[in-house]
Parts: sequence; structure tokens; C-alpha cells
Amino acid sequence: MLGGFASIGLLRRPPTTNFYRLQHMDGLFGGVAVQHGNNKPKSLHKTRRTWLPNIQTVTLFSPILDQKLTLRVTTRVLRTIDKKGGLDNYLLLTKDKNIASPLGLELKQKMLVKQKLAVQ
Repeated sequence: MLGGFASIGLLRRPPTTNFYRLQHMDGLFGGVAVQHGNNKPKSLHKTRRTWLPNIQTVTLFSPILDQKLTLRVTTRVLRTIDKKGGLDNYLLLTKDKNIASPLGLELKQKMLVKQKLAVQ
């Protein structure tokens, strides 16, 4: 007897890797997600675990908006901001699908509006 599982017909599936977006948090995450998987040591005893992105709280200055912004940013995006030459260049030169953040898209829209007003 299998403890009643045979009569119910429950099947156990192997664990899969799921990706969860960090939609509930405001910040610039660049598409990085929480990952799930297994630790598999030498004894082959699998245990579930999660890998969390490295999120830091930083204060960045935006010359276009003329204000300091305190944002939650992954270290990967922080390196990209340094490479592109600042927060403004990162948001304006990066495609919307790569920003992948409602807050980032909102800041980009504010910067574009401010730039258009400055030109007129």
C-alpha cells in the first residue's frame, strides 16, 4: 500500500527552474529574476534553494531632471550605468524591453518630456 496515493493518482513532477520577475519592487533590475533550483552535493541529496539577485540601494544624480534619485538597482545595472556614462544616458540609450522596469520607463518618459521642453 502506498499510503493512499495510488488511489488518488498523484504524480510527482521533477523540480523545474522558475523565473520570477521583481515586478512588485520599484527599481532598475535589467531583467534579472529570482531563480529556483537544487543544491546537489557529493551525497546527491537534493535540497531546494533560491538564488536572489544582488540588489543595492544607491543614490544617483540626474542632470536632466536636476535631482538626486534613490533607487534599488542590481549590480549588473549599476555597471551598465557606469559604462554608459550616467543614469540619464543609461535610460535614454537603452531599449525599453531591456530596461524592463515600470519605474525605469517612467523616469525615461519624464526625461524625454523635459528634454523636449528644453529644446522649445
